[in-house]
Amino acid sequence: MSVTRPETVIYSGHPSWRSMLDFHLAGLLAAVAAAAIAHFAAGGWGIAVAAFAAVLALSLLVGFLRRLAVHYTITDRRLHIRTGILSRTEQFTTIDRVQNVETHQSLLERCLKIGTVNFDTAATDDSDFKFEGVAVPREVVVAVDRAQDAAAAAAAAPAPDAPR
Repeated sequence: MSVTRPETVIYSGHPSWRSMLDFHLAGLLAAVAAAAIAHFAAGGWGIAVAAFAAVLALSLLVGFLRRLAVHYTITDRRLHIRTGILSRTEQFTTIDRVQNVETHQSLLERCLKIGTVNFDTAATDDSDFKFEGVAVPREVVVAVDRAQDAAAAAAAAPAPDAPR
């Protein structure tokens, strides 16, 4: 019976809050709209401020939960994407199946220091394996390089119970 070796986590993270800037700006606009409606409907600033605060807090909470619902992990053996809080979707690929790593950043994403890291794997062409909205995508590329180096070193090392 063979015992699998434990995995070493090389990178673990969530999308950056900056990748959800459009969501947060929409929440801010919704809070302003709610405050304006409350002010004209109730005729007082107290209710308008309360409506603004409530909608803004709800928007920030939803944005925080959306960000936490996505988790990226790179170990010395595999890449892992987990999405969802109540229902969950998990995507795995082994590190030796990664053939190409590509980063993409628009001008705005470069200013915000976020981007998408696409992984071409030995799977079918319709496999969409990417880390979206990560802070400093170059660090993810370096982590994949380290994981591939660790996997190659582990494959080259003799098994502990192998005869010598």
